[in-house]
Amino acid sequence: MGYPFPYVAPGQVIGLLGGSFDPAHEGHAHITREALKRFGLDRVWWLVSPGNPLKAQGPAPLAQRMERARQVMQHPRVDVTDVEAQLGTRFTAQTIAALRARHPGVRFVWLMGADNLAQLHLWQDWQQIVETVPIGVMARPGQRISARMSRAAALYAKYRIPGRQSQLLGYADAPAWCFVNVPMTDVSSTAIRAAGKWSS
Repeated sequence: MGYPFPYVAPGQVIGLLGGSFDPAHEGHAHITREALKRFGLDRVWWLVSPGNPLKAQGPAPLAQRMERARQVMQHPRVDVTDVEAQLGTRFTAQTIAALRARHPGVRFVWLMGADNLAQLHLWQDWQQIVETVPIGVMARPGQRISARMSRAAALYAKYRIPGRQSQLLGYADAPAWCFVNVPMTDVSSTAIRAAGKWSS
C-alpha cells in the first residue's frame, strides 16, 4: 500500500500503539487521546499490523483496516500507519528495533492496554521490548488486577513510574513503565465482529 512514513524530528517523543485494529473503534481513539495527555507525547503513531502472531485467524485486509482506522482516528497529532508492512516486521520487538535504527534521536514509547500487560510475557522477545523503550499502560475494564499481578509487572516492579508522574515517561530511560487509570469505554473489536458489524 505504501503510505508515506510520518514526519518525525530528533528529540520528539512518539507513542506507538500497535494492533490489528480489526476493526478500529472509539475505544482505540479514546486511549490514544488519553495517552497524548498523560504521557507527555508529541505524537502517536498507530501501527496497523499485517497480522497478529498470537491470533490463529487472520484479520480483514490491511487496506480495509487502514481505511477504517483513518475514519475513526482523526487528530492532528496522530498518524495511522502501515509501517510494519513496509518494514517487513512481524513482531513488536523487531518493529521497535527497526524504528529506532531508522530514527536515531527520536524517543519512542510503547503504548498498551492493561490486558496486553497481563500477557506481555507471551510476546516474542518481550524483555527486549521492556528494556528498549518506556511503556505506557492504560487500564481497561476488568483488567487492573491481572495486569498488576502479571509476570512483567512483577519482574520490572522497581522500574515503575507512579501514575502521578506519568508526564515523565517519555523522557525516562528503559526499562521504565507507567500504569494509569483512565475513564474507559467498554467496547472491543471482538464484540464488534461478533455483532456482525464488521466483515472482511
